[in-house]
Amino acid sequence: MGAIKLAWWRERLEELDRGVEAPAEPRLRAVANELLNRQVGGEELSRLEDAWLPLLDPFPWGEAQVAAMKLRGRLLFGIGARLLGVRDEEGGRAGAFWSLVDGAHHCSDADSREALLQSARAELGQLTKRLPAALRPLTVLAALAAADLVREGSGLRRLSAAVRHRLSGRLA
Repeated sequence: MGAIKLAWWRERLEELDRGVEAPAEPRLRAVANELLNRQVGGEELSRLEDAWLPLLDPFPWGEAQVAAMKLRGRLLFGIGARLLGVRDEEGGRAGAFWSLVDGAHHCSDADSREALLQSARAELGQLTKRLPAALRPLTVLAALAAADLVREGSGLRRLSAAVRHRLSGRLA
């Protein structure tokens, strides 16, 4: 059923680019009203299916699911960066990192969770550059994920990571 739902969403999003009116589904209407006129197309958004479909596979997850998590973050942060008026490849890497940590946080299988966290640690090691100030409202999610990855984040520790990131642009 999950694959059928994803296919339905992909098809509806792609139709938006062809001028087909969004059905009476609030999220599709919001995409049509808020994103299409800001140069974020339905076909681009439909690529999220590629990021979610492998996650329907049974545990244990492997490289396909790790790659899907990275793609999810790159797509979402890439679109978000464009909406913020920033073109920066490092933002996509921050998105991939965030998505891996987020996926691990929501994963119920210990081996799959560890595979996601191991990949997240490798991604974090490559995020050494200061992220642009205009991108930080988005990349603060990656800063919070870094705080959670390095040490279980308490409310104060996470707040401190967010403020440090806002001021410095660094994740950890």
